Amino acid sequence: RSPEKFAHMCPDSYSFLSSPLFSARLVREFVAQNNTAQIKHVIQILSQEFALSQHPHSRKGGLIGLAACSIALGKDSGLYLKELIEPVLTCFNDADSRLRYYACEALYNIVKVARGSVLPHFNVLFDGLSKLAADPDPNVKSGSELLDRLLKDIVTESNKFDLVGFIPLLRERIYSNNQYARQFIISWILVLESVPDINLLDYLPEILDGLFQILGDNSKEIRKMCEVALGEFLKEIKKNPSSVKFAEMANILVIHCQASDDLIQLTAMCWMREFIQLAGRVMLPYSSGILTAVLPCLSYDDRKKSIKEVANVCNQSLMKLVIPEDDETDEEPCSQRPCSPPNRPSCLFPKPNGTNSGAETISLCGIQALPCLTERVPVTLNLDGIVQVLDCHLHDTAIGMMTRIAVLKWLYHLYIKTPRKMFRHTDSLFPILLRTLSDESDEVILKDLEVLAEIASSPAGQTEDQGPCDGSDTRSGQLELHIPVVKASQLSSSGMKGMECSPSTPTMNSYFYKFMINLLKRFSSERKLLETRGAFIIRQLCLLLNAENIFHSMADILLREEDLKFASTMVHTLNTILLTSSELFQLRNQLKDLKTPESRNLFCCLYRSWCHNPVTTVSLCFLTQNYKHAYDLIQKFGDLEVTVDFLTEVDKLVQLIECPIFTYLRLQLLDVKNNPYLIKALYGLLMLLPQSSAFQLLSHRLQCVPNPELLQTTDSTKTTLGFKKATSTNIDYLELLQHFERVQNKHLEVRHQRTGRGEPQDRRVVL
Repeated sequence: RSPEKFAHMCPDSYSFLSSPLFSARLVREFVAQNNTAQIKHVIQILSQEFALSQHPHSRKGGLIGLAACSIALGKDSGLYLKELIEPVLTCFNDADSRLRYYACEALYNIVKVARGSVLPHFNVLFDGLSKLAADPDPNVKSGSELLDRLLKDIVTESNKFDLVGFIPLLRERIYSNNQYARQFIISWILVLESVPDINLLDYLPEILDGLFQILGDNSKEIRKMCEVALGEFLKEIKKNPSSVKFAEMANILVIHCQASDDLIQLTAMCWMREFIQLAGRVMLPYSSGILTAVLPCLSYDDRKKSIKEVANVCNQSLMKLVIPEDDETDEEPCSQRPCSPPNRPSCLFPKPNGTNSGAETISLCGIQALPCLTERVPVTLNLDGIVQVLDCHLHDTAIGMMTRIAVLKWLYHLYIKTPRKMFRHTDSLFPILLRTLSDESDEVILKDLEVLAEIASSPAGQTEDQGPCDGSDTRSGQLELHIPVVKASQLSSSGMKGMECSPSTPTMNSYFYKFMINLLKRFSSERKLLETRGAFIIRQLCLLLNAENIFHSMADILLREEDLKFASTMVHTLNTILLTSSELFQLRNQLKDLKTPESRNLFCCLYRSWCHNPVTTVSLCFLTQNYKHAYDLIQKFGDLEVTVDFLTEVDKLVQLIECPIFTYLRLQLLDVKNNPYLIKALYGLLMLLPQSSAFQLLSHRLQCVPNPELLQTTDSTKTTLGFKKATSTNIDYLELLQHFERVQNKHLEVRHQRTGRGEPQDRRVVL
């Protein structure tokens, strides 16, 4: 017997069940007499003696009798619904599928007669129907679907539905793993969402987590239904953003934005995008969790292109929420927390016993101390949490290039918008920022340099108790922010004067000099980085910061470098950059004439460090047009140990002289009278070179010098330009020459010590 047929049958059709029918006739009589006590007595007999009987046939008769009684009661059945419904619902758990079917038929008739009067009992009806929805018997399932549709019609047409009382049951049932139960739940959510008088949006935080888990169901039909439900909710959110509890759902989205299922992750990410754009700064307290979810998605390949694009919008939108005003309010002191996922917040959603949410296994690094959903959170920037997440991602070597770039963009943005608060974290961030310079990607290095440059130049980083020579301690083997101890004898008065008078020094904060120290230390410990990226890094820094400051500070640091071989290599690198990089055109012009005290002080500072490499010292003199001193230096080369590396550098210097950088020098060869020492210095280089291509190149150049008989210098009443330059600059060239000799003697001693220890030597010339 189908439920449709059963729904239209009258009790008289069941003449073979005399007792229940007789009871129904009695009920009609008692209704006419308004005898409530007898009505209850009949229902009790049908319930206890029949519906709850141990005999299957009696239970069947009892169910039919209860349905007949409900029909007999008509509109008055609402007064006895509790007594009518409870025994029928008990039969929903019967082991016999036929009895479950009859129970479904009986309840259908009871509900159909009572209509809106059943709403106070909706929760128990819903609970029973949710079990029948997963019934293995197709007939029972068919009957439950008919009853389900009837109940939905009643809820839709009524304005007395108790949504508040229903939500706890819905929240519990939504975590069911049974496909049919999930389908049943989603269908009811769609119905409730469509009723104008029912505002389910207010209770969305209670069911959103369960909806996202249903979205990962294996059934395509259920996934599609869940997509539709979530889509409808999102439309409502866009229409009425002022009534949406964004903060209470932020944690849920953060969790599901990290789901392994692509559909769940994409949907959650789309929700997150809308939340950030609609709620604005309300989402700021959850920034650390959002970044934890969003940043890894930025490195997805084309297979997850949609997720990547939405994540990028989330990231950009969230970044725009950080404003300079966030730097004004004080936060609690930053606590040192390990980079490990904390427990899932207990205030998210209670789960029924025995259920296990897949979302619980998702990493929640960066989601700490998130406020409970029942509390409204103040709109404040959780900077400590954000920095922890960014630092965590920078330390993760497995993350993709785009994620690293995004992390560095965030750090740069935070240093621009909230510099005062960010400098509290600089000491902890600095080592990883330095290590990032070894990244394989040029784009990552460029962004990293932007962050380091901002740290080194921001006024917020200026401290009163730190300076270029504060004597801070260092810890062996680690990259720390430290300043080397400088003895008074290590710096001459001119060197110290150069540091004090550098015009750019006031614009740099105390971290600038620390950055230079640690950058050189990084180059020293990682020579491959210096060889492959050293020039690139320094050139970019010259664009981002003041080039004079960079060269001045590096020269000052290298002057006290104990590793002389590294000092020589580093000086050679800096000199090549100085002579060849277009970024340093202005600095070369400043050094070219030495017209100002600042430029002369810079020359003296560079010169003292450049002495670690004889050929670069000569090239510096050529650049600054100190030709007589260059000639004096070349004269000293006869006392040096000539190696293949030395001659190679001379060869490279000859090649540089032929470059556009030294055009002015080649033109000065036309003025033999005023530049005799230039010609002598070039001839000195020529005499140092073996018969090679460089020798031929320089020889041909010198052959073009006019009037070679004027090369001989004689005493004259007129002072040559070279001597004018030497006297006008007030530079003690004799002291500089003595310094050059001392430095080269140290290099000679070190080479001899290395030879005694059997270490690799510089290549010597084999004649």
